[in-house]
Amino acid sequence: MAGIKRTIKSFVRREGRMTPAQKQALDSLWSQYGLETSASTIDFSTIFKNQFPTILEIGFGMGSSLLAIAQEHPENNYIGIEVHRPGVGALLANIATHNLTNIRIYCADAIEVLNQCILDNSLTEIIILFPDPWPKKKHHKRRLIQPKFIELIHSKLQPNGYLHIATDWENYAEHIEQIMTQTKFFKKTTPKPRPETKFEQRGKKLGHKIWDFGFCKI
Repeated sequence: MAGIKRTIKSFVRREGRMTPAQKQALDSLWSQYGLETSASTIDFSTIFKNQFPTILEIGFGMGSSLLAIAQEHPENNYIGIEVHRPGVGALLANIATHNLTNIRIYCADAIEVLNQCILDNSLTEIIILFPDPWPKKKHHKRRLIQPKFIELIHSKLQPNGYLHIATDWENYAEHIEQIMTQTKFFKKTTPKPRPETKFEQRGKKLGHKIWDFGFCKI
């Protein structure tokens, strides 16, 4: 299928202050664990040196949940996408600390990565945990979960591939339900267990309910 042309960003780069450890990790470890969109389509077996299933997480934040699931499941390969460099640096440092070999990272727009780098029908699973809810109605067009994006995700998943989305905003949960009910590309299924994210913990402290959605590619 033709890729999505990015016109409206679903994120704002809030760089924030990088700690010395995060900066050092970016400087010293990116060449080992980082992936570049300029490299065009990638071959998972070449990158990971195995034929294991490959799972993609979009927007991993500081990387705590991706790190935990990669540690728990060494039989899978994981690719994480995040635009915020402090989170990328934090995950790089933790990958090295735990000596993991099954994670690679893009510091780029997910739309660009999916369009340019991920082959169709290649991913076992896609995970999207707590994307920016853009709560103001005038900003809803910025939300990541849109019909065209779901169509793009569908093209990258293997047959019967799994999509996991979570949010702590009721209006966004309703939006996700509406988009996914109308799509012809997925059917609803039971959400898989997953690690709790730091963002999720903050949301719970504020009294937010958590919505987890699981979908299977048709």
